[in-house]
Amino acid sequence: MTKENNSSAEKFIDSRGKPELMPFPEFISELIYRMKIVFGEQGQTDRSFLPRGIPSGVLQDVMALNPLSVCIPQEYGGRGGRVDEILAMLSAASYESLALSLTLGINSGLFIQPVAKYAKEDVKVPVFKAFMTNRNMGGLMITEPDFGSDALNMQTMFSCQGESFHIRGTKHWAGLTGAANYWLLTARERTASGKLKRDIDFFICDVAKPGQHIVVEELFDSLGLHQIPYGRNKIDVTVPVSNRLIPKTTGINLLLDLLHRSRLHFPGMALGFIQRMMDEAFDHCRHRLVGGQRLIRFDQVQQRLARIQASYTIASAMCAYSSHKAGLEHDLSTSGMVANSIKSFVTDLMQEAAQSLVQLAGAKAYRFSHIGGRGIVDSRPFQIFEGSNDMLYTQVAEGLVKRMKKVREHNLFNFFSHYRHTEHAAKEFKELLQFDLINQLPQRKLVELGQITSRIISAEMLIALGSKGFRQDLVENAIIEIRHEISGLLGSFNVKSTPAIVDDYDDGSSWFILK
Repeated sequence: MTKENNSSAEKFIDSRGKPELMPFPEFISELIYRMKIVFGEQGQTDRSFLPRGIPSGVLQDVMALNPLSVCIPQEYGGRGGRVDEILAMLSAASYESLALSLTLGINSGLFIQPVAKYAKEDVKVPVFKAFMTNRNMGGLMITEPDFGSDALNMQTMFSCQGESFHIRGTKHWAGLTGAANYWLLTARERTASGKLKRDIDFFICDVAKPGQHIVVEELFDSLGLHQIPYGRNKIDVTVPVSNRLIPKTTGINLLLDLLHRSRLHFPGMALGFIQRMMDEAFDHCRHRLVGGQRLIRFDQVQQRLARIQASYTIASAMCAYSSHKAGLEHDLSTSGMVANSIKSFVTDLMQEAAQSLVQLAGAKAYRFSHIGGRGIVDSRPFQIFEGSNDMLYTQVAEGLVKRMKKVREHNLFNFFSHYRHTEHAAKEFKELLQFDLINQLPQRKLVELGQITSRIISAEMLIALGSKGFRQDLVENAIIEIRHEISGLLGSFNVKSTPAIVDDYDDGSSWFILK
């Protein structure tokens, strides 16, 4: 095999003269090199104000390597869709640009993977060919203006018209609005009586084809992630019958499988971002002098740095877990407890890492041009999209309570010590978990219980990571951080009194008139 002297991803030529994709280690090194250039020396950098939308120079230079080939199965010319390689790519991208990593994540988890698993063969071939040869992109439209997290009540509808489906509705906050070449559209079937069926269907829409153009009615002035366009879309398209995804059971299960798999990819985007926050924080604290000594010598500073470092280790453990569990061969429709724990916890860690960097860097980080300042606004929506973390923590707790009732167990430690996702980690927190759950918990307590559960599930992943040879001191420090956090959460969870809302608060609440 010989190597051509060019910058294409297809720079290796086999003995038959056929182009091949370069080996993954060389590919990821080249991707990192290019990202450092386009986000640094060329001026389109994480340290300068970026316009809305993905700069053409970034797309041209980075997409020339065809990073989305990592997500595409080998039979369609891709690298194979290996989860470990996808996570490594997302992590490498998020170290330089969280928006770029999310762009790749949207394409991978919300379009390429569901198409690879559920689309018809004669549809997959041209779609993936377009990704490989034309560097096309794809996204997913679920959310509607009146139905955010309540996706099952979406009003976008479809009806069969001979050899095609007519789809009508409004979607908003879809990442890559107006920029993607393909969309997965979600809709409910309209019956003859005009009612909408409960199940959800998915359709591939090629916006370049006649009758499939999607009208962007508005581009939103999103607070962060300026490189990713979001907006409101008017859907009035007609797609071929073959463009409908074929679920294994129901469309709702397809949706759950898709979302849970996507959430298992969040650690890839989180890891590189947290590592960047950590590296920037350590670099600043090692060189900044305060009162004649380096900032890193102060105990409170060390506490913040240790917390960011623990977050890096936790995200690493989650990546190791997802690399074995998020493949297309797995049905993840019933894996909500773990998937929701991973997504909610790791995105909380992303926001916390950015906040800590800004706190440590001081005034200079309070600028949009600083990686920490923009890291706050760019990582914040990760706690909201694909399920608000409050909602996901509630669902984790509800899943826990349901499982405990099924096995007739009331003691939290006893359950966790026999639950396969926490059986080893439970021993680390035995003294904290030795209590019985009451039958009915208010939602605010369910959120706290979900947070506790997610931390214990993550500790199980840390133990597994350590057993594979990962640095034991980092693992132990991360478990200590989790123990501290669980102690605080339990302190709040066990407080019986809760504040109530006072609707007419303005009556008698002015301090000034009491003088």
